[in-house]
Amino acid sequence: MEIVVGTKAWSSWSLRPWLALKRTGAPFSETVIQLRQENGMTAVAILPHSPSGMVPALKDGDLVLWDSLAICEHLAERFPEAKLWPRDAERRALGRAAAAEMHSGFASLRGECPMALDQAPHVAELSPATQTDIRRISVLWNDLLRQFGGPFLLGEWSIADAFYTPVASRFRTYGVHLSDYGDAGPAGEYGTRLLDTPEFKAWAADA
Repeated sequence: MEIVVGTKAWSSWSLRPWLALKRTGAPFSETVIQLRQENGMTAVAILPHSPSGMVPALKDGDLVLWDSLAICEHLAERFPEAKLWPRDAERRALGRAAAAEMHSGFASLRGECPMALDQAPHVAELSPATQTDIRRISVLWNDLLRQFGGPFLLGEWSIADAFYTPVASRFRTYGVHLSDYGDAGPAGEYGTRLLDTPEFKAWAADA
């Protein structure tokens, strides 16, 4: 298999399936495309690998997948022993809902606080819309952590945690402390736990 990702300091969408792929333990090669090139050259560089002209993309034999959530679901089916989703149907359903909410939502947070592993942590002034996104994420994290007892959202690490790892990096970069947004609860330490996994540390070291 080959995974095509964008600049590791910036590409949150690439990070998510890369973490899941790393968790499978399967061998893979990696191609990194430099993002933010001028004159449309980023899309030119990506198109030979991804029909959407965007990263990430996974090449698994003749199969090419170009969406982060689709890649993660494919990996969960291809490597059931990796337990990327829990066996319990209720946990799995809630995890998928949490991942899908990140996949399609929180536009203000994503736009105002892009992943920036090349920046030192600092306190940013955030808009009301972004603060609303942060409060919702805090509630979501706390609900799942309390329901399933942690240490990750569904108990054991899953694709849901892959989807929120870039969020935890954003919180660190932009000086977001969940205690400033109401009940920090177990979510306060959960973000730190995500950034302490060996898989994320390996990605961050490359970035």
